[in-house]
Amino acid sequence: MSATNANSGISHRPLGHTDIKVSDLCLGTMTWGSQTDEADAHAQIDMALSAGINFIDTAELYPVTPSSPDTYGGTEKILGTWLAKNASRRGEVVVATKVAGAGVPYIRGGTPSTGKTIKVALDDSLARLQTDYVDLYQLHWPNRGGYMFRYNWQFDPTSQDTKATADNMLEILTALGECVKAGKIRAVGLSNESCWGTLRWLQLAEAHGLPRMASVQNEYSLMHRLYDTDMAEMSHHEQVGLLAYSPLATGLLTGKYADGKPAPKNSRMSIVPDLWGRINPKMWEAVTAYAKLAKAHNLDMAQMALAWIRQRSFTTSVILGATVKDQLAHDLAAVEVTLNDEVVKAIDGVNFAHPLPY
Repeated sequence: MSATNANSGISHRPLGHTDIKVSDLCLGTMTWGSQTDEADAHAQIDMALSAGINFIDTAELYPVTPSSPDTYGGTEKILGTWLAKNASRRGEVVVATKVAGAGVPYIRGGTPSTGKTIKVALDDSLARLQTDYVDLYQLHWPNRGGYMFRYNWQFDPTSQDTKATADNMLEILTALGECVKAGKIRAVGLSNESCWGTLRWLQLAEAHGLPRMASVQNEYSLMHRLYDTDMAEMSHHEQVGLLAYSPLATGLLTGKYADGKPAPKNSRMSIVPDLWGRINPKMWEAVTAYAKLAKAHNLDMAQMALAWIRQRSFTTSVILGATVKDQLAHDLAAVEVTLNDEVVKAIDGVNFAHPLPY
C-alpha cells in the first residue's frame, strides 16, 4: 500500500500571522438548508468537533444548491441555532463566514461592497449566527471580478481601474478595522482572490495600519491546480495560507459520478447538472485517471485527494462539504492517510497529462 500512517490525525495550524489556530480540516456548510437539514447539519458539527476539527466555514450566500432569495442566509441560521444551543462551547469553535461581493441581485441589490455595506452585512450575519463575533470574516469574491469560477478562460483585467480599485480596497479595510476594534471580528481573509489582489490588500494594510489578510479561500483540488504557481509563492513568502474549497471537485473525485450515467438522488449534480461549469468530456478523462491511480495504490480516491491537499506546503486547511454525516465520516478517515513520494509523483504525472481539465 502506497501510504503510511505516519503523522496521521488532525493537526492545528496558525491562521496567517494571527494567534488563531485552526484544524487542517474545516467543516464546510454550503449545502445546509437545501440538501442538508438542520438535524443532520448539527450532527455533522458534533462529529467534526469530536474528531478534532475546530473550524467551520459558512457564508451569507449559502446554501448554493441552489442559491436563491428564499435560501439566502439559511446556512448561517442553521449554524446559529447550534451555537445558541451550545453557547458554553463558543470558544472551542473558529467560525468563519463571508460577505458577498457584487453581482447577486437579491443581496443588497447586487451592488459592490463598500465600507458601509460591509458593516451592515456583518451585523446581519452575526444576528443569523447568534453570536457576538466571527473569528474570520472573508470577502467572498473581489468587487473587480476575477479569474475564479471558470472565468480564467476569458479573464481580462484591462477594464479594471487601478486607483478606483485601491480606493475601494482601502475603504473596505478601514471598515473591517473598525469592526475588529469593536470586537465583532478577530481576523480577516480573502476568497476567490488573485496574487496581485492579495498583495495589494497586504500593502494597503501595512501602509495604513489596518487588519492584515490572514488567509485566502480559493478552489483547489487534483482537478483544479491554479494555486500551484504565483499563489503558492505568495503564500510561502507572505504567510497567507490557503483554505482549499471544493477539494473533491464537487464530488467528481469521490467516484459517485460517471460519464453519461444519471446522477445519484439529492447529489449536487442532480441539482446543478453542469456542476457550475465543470462538466466536459476532457474532465471525465482526468477523473478516470485519478481513479485508476488510487486503485493501483490501494487507496480510496476521495481520501487520496484530501490527503494530497493536506500535504501541500501552502495549505492551512481543507474545507470538507458533506451532504450527510456518513459522507463526512468517510472523508474524515483521510487524516489516517499520508501519501508517499511514489504516489505524489504519480499524481503529478496525471496532472501533466490532464492539466486544468475544467
